[in-house]
Amino acid sequence: MNRSSTDPRDAALPTADHVIGTTAVMRGLRATPHFFQVPLDHSRPASPLIEVFAREYSSLDHSDDDAARLPWLLFLQGGPGGRGVRSTQLTGWMKAAAKQFRILMLDQRGTGLSTPADAATLASLRSPQEQADYLTHFRADSIVADAELIRRRLGSNPWTVFGQSYGGFCTLTYLSTAPEGIDRALITGGLAPLSGVADDVYRATFARVEERNRQYFSWYPEDRGTVTRIARHLDDVVEHLPSGERLTAQRFQMVGSLLGGNTRVHALHYLLEDAFISVGGRPRLSATFLEQVHGMVSRAAQPLYAVLHESIYCQGAASAWAAQRVLEEYPQFRADAKETLLTGEMIYPWYFTEDPALRPLQPVAEILAAKEDWGRLYDTDVLATNTVPAAAAVYRHDIYVDRDLSLRTAATVRNLEVWETDEFHHDGIADDGEAIFERLLAMTRA
Repeated sequence: MNRSSTDPRDAALPTADHVIGTTAVMRGLRATPHFFQVPLDHSRPASPLIEVFAREYSSLDHSDDDAARLPWLLFLQGGPGGRGVRSTQLTGWMKAAAKQFRILMLDQRGTGLSTPADAATLASLRSPQEQADYLTHFRADSIVADAELIRRRLGSNPWTVFGQSYGGFCTLTYLSTAPEGIDRALITGGLAPLSGVADDVYRATFARVEERNRQYFSWYPEDRGTVTRIARHLDDVVEHLPSGERLTAQRFQMVGSLLGGNTRVHALHYLLEDAFISVGGRPRLSATFLEQVHGMVSRAAQPLYAVLHESIYCQGAASAWAAQRVLEEYPQFRADAKETLLTGEMIYPWYFTEDPALRPLQPVAEILAAKEDWGRLYDTDVLATNTVPAAAAVYRHDIYVDRDLSLRTAATVRNLEVWETDEFHHDGIADDGEAIFERLLAMTRA
């Protein structure tokens, strides 16, 4: 295995294509690690190899032999750049799924225990252009090709694929390029636009985020002034995050990621109430507040999220920093607006100067933002004739994956049943994953 390789392009040392590690037994579950060698570029047979890690979860309610006979369910995590969930017990949707499936939790290429793609490993490539060329193989099309290769190596029949958020985008790509590998498809908060440009996404989501700000401040009117006070304080007073860099007002706005949560939105109120302390009779931001904010605004643990985020919408066109350009149409989101609003998951070019973890990746991010020749991620003709049973939860007020764009996609995918609800937000499966999973599974069996 090549986890110790200093050059991410290096072919793996001679090893089996599939290595199974030692099973751990935890509270009610078995967890078995799997390592797979896959091509960096699936279109080139002689492409260097990288490693993709996945963890198999099964319930102790099944004997070892019975568990080995269960059909597989592949879970595709949100992202981009998100590793698979590390579970120590079966709860939520996993509890429901493990009743009848073996769950394969994928560390998408570049994340977790898969061959890493971060500032340290990419630095071994000779130029930012080589880094960009390498990272073009880390989008949904490559993730799906990995998954299908893994399915065959496991000897699995067509499996159930469950995609959350960006994992839903990947599921649509899977239905486009290898539907023969899927028995049924389940999607939550992840119906991607099949065409158009990234600008369309941000125009829709800026509007959703503004609406969510208004809703939040109607619940906690005292926080309206606190948010603006923090922003103005950061303009005038130098406050440092625990990692040493200055916290700016525009970076503080990133804590709006909590607005996309069903219950974690209320954690924003607890965050803000800890903001200020008095030091020598003058207001300063508390260490407690700065520590919590750092955990929310740093991309150190997930650099690919920032580097690849806008590219997940690109097909034959450059993103050209779409969120930054569309922001000009929404001046109410400027950090220096009279009443500061919090933002969602948008990625801006200044992230790569303000976040120390992203500074080494600024050149490659600029190249990827200017790249125009992105390949297709979806085959609309194949989706229009899809025969795989599919079901999707569309969250009416989702600030990350717009409801209207999702329904437009759903209308063009044959055999896809939609459950639209205002009961949940983007992280619905974290709130009541068991009920959501069981409902979608039943929809594919109707």
